[in-house]
Amino acid sequence: MSFAGRLIVGTFTIVLLALLVLIIGSERTLRTSLERDLSIALEREARLVGSMLPRDTTRWQGVVDRVALDYGHRIVVRDTAGRVLVASDSLLGNRVMRAEIATSGLTVITAAPMESIDHEVGQARRSMILASLTALLVALGVAMLAGRSIARPLVELSGAARAIASGAQPRFPRSNIAEIDSLAGALRQMHGDLSDRFTELQRERAASAAMVDTMVDGILAADPRGKVVLINSAARRLLGYGSDEPIPPLQALFRVKEAQEAVVTAVGGKAVRDQEISLDGRILSVSVVPAGSAGTVAVLRDLSDVRRLEAVRRDFVANVSHELKTPLTSISGYAETLLSDDLGGDDRERFARTILDNAHRMQTLVDDLLDLSRVESGRWSPNVVNLDIAAELTAAWSGFSDRAAARSVRLQRDIAPDAASLRADPVAIRHILDNLLDNALRYVDTGGTITVASRRTDGSVELSVTDNGAGIPADHLPRIFERFYRVDPSRSREDGGTGLGLSIVRHMVESHGGQVSASSQLRQGTTITCRFPE
Repeated sequence: MSFAGRLIVGTFTIVLLALLVLIIGSERTLRTSLERDLSIALEREARLVGSMLPRDTTRWQGVVDRVALDYGHRIVVRDTAGRVLVASDSLLGNRVMRAEIATSGLTVITAAPMESIDHEVGQARRSMILASLTALLVALGVAMLAGRSIARPLVELSGAARAIASGAQPRFPRSNIAEIDSLAGALRQMHGDLSDRFTELQRERAASAAMVDTMVDGILAADPRGKVVLINSAARRLLGYGSDEPIPPLQALFRVKEAQEAVVTAVGGKAVRDQEISLDGRILSVSVVPAGSAGTVAVLRDLSDVRRLEAVRRDFVANVSHELKTPLTSISGYAETLLSDDLGGDDRERFARTILDNAHRMQTLVDDLLDLSRVESGRWSPNVVNLDIAAELTAAWSGFSDRAAARSVRLQRDIAPDAASLRADPVAIRHILDNLLDNALRYVDTGGTITVASRRTDGSVELSVTDNGAGIPADHLPRIFERFYRVDPSRSREDGGTGLGLSIVRHMVESHGGQVSASSQLRQGTTITCRFPE
C-alpha cells in the first residue's frame, strides 16, 4: 500500500474506532440513565397508589384504573398471600420494567414497557451516527489532502517503476528532494538497460514459441505450483481446449486416472514416459518429466492413427487369410484325392471342376484386392467421359443373364430421360454395375426383380440398384461398405462373394467426387444409390 494510502487508511481507522467507542459508550450510558429514571418513577408511582387506596376496597379498582390511565402503566395490587386483588386493564409487550412496593400488608406492582427507552436510545443513536459520519468524512478528506501533498513524488516514482515492469513508457517525477531525484535517475538508467535486454528476450521467445507451437506433439509446462505456463496448439487440441479457453492446473488437467497418476509421480520427482491413455476416443502417449525448480514438462503424442492402422492391418491380414484358407483347403484336399485315389472319369472331372472353381474364387479375391489397393492408394484416377447408362447396363447385365434366367430373376430399367447419361470412367462404371448386380442377384429371391434407375437431383445423377429380396437389418446397414463385412457370411461365401464389392463401389464413386448410400427394409429389399456430380 502506498504512503498516501496508509495515511488515509490509518486516519480513517483511528477516527472510525474512536467514533464507534463514543457511540457504544454513549448509548449504554443513556440507556442506563433512562432505565434508572424509569425504575425510580415506577417505585414512586407504586407508593402513590398505595397511599391513594381508600379503606373501602370496592373503590380500589377505580383508583387503580385512573392512575394507570394517567401514567400509561400497568398496576397490580396483591395481598400477602400473592392473590391479585385489583389490576388495571393495560396490556404490555414482552419487554417491561417492574417495581414492587409493600405497604399496609399489600404489595403494589407497577410495570412499564421498554419501548419508550428503546425509542429514545434509537433516536440518540441515529443522531450520533449522523454526526460521526460527518466527522469521518471530514477526517477522510483532510487525510487525503495531506497524503497526496506528502506522497505525490513517491507515488509518481512508484508509477514509473510499474510502467517499467509492464513495458510501458515511464514518466519520472521531478522534485526538490535530493534522495528522490537520485532514485529517479537510477530508475531511468535501469529502464534503458532493461529495454535492450527485453527486446533480445522477445526475439528469442518468439522463435521458441513458434517452434513449439508448430510441433505435431502436444507440449505443456507447469510451474512448481502446477499452474500451466506454456501449452502449444497441439496440446490444446488433444486435450479438448479452445485457443482462448483457460487451462486448469496440471493436477486437474487430465480426466483419466492413468494420466493423473503420471502427474502425481512426476510431481514427486520421478519421470513417467510413454504412458498410453484413452481420452475422448483418442489414444495418447503421455510423458511427464520433472524439471526441478522449473516445474514439470508433459509431452502428448497422438497414437490414434498408428493404432488404427495397426488394427486395420491386423484385420486385413486376418480376413485375407480367412478368405484364402477355404479355397486353398478345398484345392489341396481335392488335389490330394486326385493323386491318391483311383477315381472314375465323372468323379475326376467333378474334382477338377471344384479345384478350378476355387482357383477362380482366389483369382477374384486377388483381383478385388488389387483394385481396392489401387483406388485407396490414389494410384488410380478416373478418366471421365460421357456414358450412356442404358448401354453400360446392357453390357454389364449380359454377364449375369444366365444366372438370372436360372432363378427367373427379371431386370427392370427405370432410366429418366434427363438422366440417360452421366460423366464417369467406363471401367469404373463397369466395376460398379458388376458388383451391384452381383450383390442383388445373390440376395434376391427366386422370381424376384432387380430395378436399375437413374435420376437427376441437385446437380448430380443418381444411379441406383434395387432388389426386392430379404433386406438388411438396420444394425448392419451402416457397415456394409466396410471391407470383408458380410451381413450373412455363410451365404456370401457359398455364393462366391469376397466381401470387397461394396467397398470397391464406395471408393470408386468417391474417386469421382460422388457419394454412395444404402437403404433397406427387412423382407422388402435393398437399394444402393450412387451419386455422380455433373
